[in-house]
Amino acid sequence: MSLRFLPNKVTPRALWAAVAAAAALVLVAVALVVGLGSRPDPGSPAEQALADVAKAQSEAKDGKGRYGSFWLAGGDRSLEGLAHPLRTDGVSDLRTIECADGWVAAARLGQDVYVRSSVRDQVVRAGSGDIPRPGCITPEAVDAMLADLGAGPEVPAPAESAFARPDGASAYRPSYHITPPKNWMNDPQRPFWLDGQWHYYYLYNSGYPGENGTEWYHLTSTDLVHWKDEGVAIEKYKNGLGDIETGSAVVDHGNSAGFGKDAVIAVMTQQDEGVQRQSLFYSTDKGHSFKAYDGNPVMDNPGEQHWRDPKIIRDEANNQWVMALAEGEKIGLYASSNLKEWRYLSGFEREGLGVLECPELFQLDVDGDPAKRTWVLAASANGAEEGKSTGVAYWTGTWDGTRFTPSEEKHQWLDDGADFYAAVTWDDPRLTESQRMGSRHAIAWLNNWAYARKLPTEDWHGGTDTVVRDIRLKTVSGRPTLVSTPTDALKSLQGETVTVEDRKLTPDGSAELPAPDGGAYRLDLTLERAAGDDGSEAKVELLAENGVFATVGYDFDSETAFVSRDGAAKETAGLAPDYGTVRRAESAPREGRVQLTIYVDYSSVEVFINGGEKTLTSLAFPAGAPKGLKALTKDGTLTLKSFSYTPMAAAS
Repeated sequence: MSLRFLPNKVTPRALWAAVAAAAALVLVAVALVVGLGSRPDPGSPAEQALADVAKAQSEAKDGKGRYGSFWLAGGDRSLEGLAHPLRTDGVSDLRTIECADGWVAAARLGQDVYVRSSVRDQVVRAGSGDIPRPGCITPEAVDAMLADLGAGPEVPAPAESAFARPDGASAYRPSYHITPPKNWMNDPQRPFWLDGQWHYYYLYNSGYPGENGTEWYHLTSTDLVHWKDEGVAIEKYKNGLGDIETGSAVVDHGNSAGFGKDAVIAVMTQQDEGVQRQSLFYSTDKGHSFKAYDGNPVMDNPGEQHWRDPKIIRDEANNQWVMALAEGEKIGLYASSNLKEWRYLSGFEREGLGVLECPELFQLDVDGDPAKRTWVLAASANGAEEGKSTGVAYWTGTWDGTRFTPSEEKHQWLDDGADFYAAVTWDDPRLTESQRMGSRHAIAWLNNWAYARKLPTEDWHGGTDTVVRDIRLKTVSGRPTLVSTPTDALKSLQGETVTVEDRKLTPDGSAELPAPDGGAYRLDLTLERAAGDDGSEAKVELLAENGVFATVGYDFDSETAFVSRDGAAKETAGLAPDYGTVRRAESAPREGRVQLTIYVDYSSVEVFINGGEKTLTSLAFPAGAPKGLKALTKDGTLTLKSFSYTPMAAAS
């Protein structure tokens, strides 16, 4: 700008106006640059795919009265059924979630994920700012969708101090698994979400070993990984009906029980002089304390020896509460309108599995397809007749509001390890329906009644809980199968990963593998019997000061993964013979390769095989301090395509 074009006298007001105008131009220019950087190229496959989603959603709403869901990689094609086949050329994944008032969609193109919603036509890159969304879709639902496409929120690394062993920690005390500070724990109780927190309870015996009877111990969390101790929520022996045993809690949003909107209603077994009855306790302070219902027991025992562990769900399709109750070799199914008065509906009986306990009833979509929505009935059972230990058996089938009908007579096992029992499952109410039916969480008691009271722990008893897992129904070998993976929030505990590739395994081992520092870590292995390999069995030996304490391996000849708890350490001598039995899970290689993910936490080992198609969960007590590992073969050579070691921080 030339000075001769300025007024003869520049006032301060005029000068500031000029400066402001120039600044505004700069901000507009910056905004344009940022905006261009956060959007895909015009006409790109992502832009076109998301535009087609918008068109299909409008078509579905106008023609069918509702929006639809879709997930290219996950198997959900609901939107196409309501509208037209979607354009997916050039994108590696495409997903849309919906609610009554709108939708959000995301497309993956290379390393970037782009998002569009019913609120705004503009396409933005995930991570470049807030994503517009309709009010009926929560931020957590959007984050979960983006995580499915590989663009979830960044997780900060744990502080260096979180990897240090806490002062006074005993040798077997886990770092990232739930254990009581002292005394005894067993069955988990299904968590629920209320007022910004997960509320979780487990059975606790404050007087162990001198006193019997359990009560409900309360923990809270925002991520199902980091837990806050809230103390005992329901005390035992307070109402004349016995201790507080396994049951379930629900949030009564509609005040059907009459204790107030959003009251927490817990129904559980109380046992007095060997007689099991079902009682109701209610909380009006968001699950922190409970009062006994004056009309207890809400279900008196009809003369049965085994009559316990009520699991309650809301059956919206039939406008009723439904209870599954363990009754010996039968699961009894009951219904109620008010959670107080229950009527018998039907029974599901199975022989050969011992006394059934801790039943579960829920829905999931097979292969993520809402058209294949399927009911699952599960119960803790005894697999001795099949050469297994105790565990969780399940059946898939249908529920008509009165009766569960299995699709086949033969059950499956949720975990093939020695120490996976009393599992509970739950969904996240913040997610959309298609997301909730795509997967749900699970947690189990990591112990076995064969030796539960003999464990070599001293500062607490009763084992631990598994890590929280995400389960879904996937077609495996032609049948719907529950597949388990560690919940994503565990990544918040992960340290820096070290990876090596293409190592030959021999009976002498493989050199130059990263060595674990401490007893809490994650391993990821990809195994292969490559051309020229003549071995059959690969294994990873977990080492302590006094030798191998557990071995995780895979046998290519029998196509089975296995966990053995080796050695004759004096600490575990009293747990024989059940403790020493090798546990196996069949899972064939995928395109010639086998993937194993292994979580080790001082006194436990959890193995996820081929993306969780099978799992093996075991307690494992080292003799002395942990001293690394060794990868080798039983005989001949095999190929270790990839080996990763990740230290795990303490959860609290």
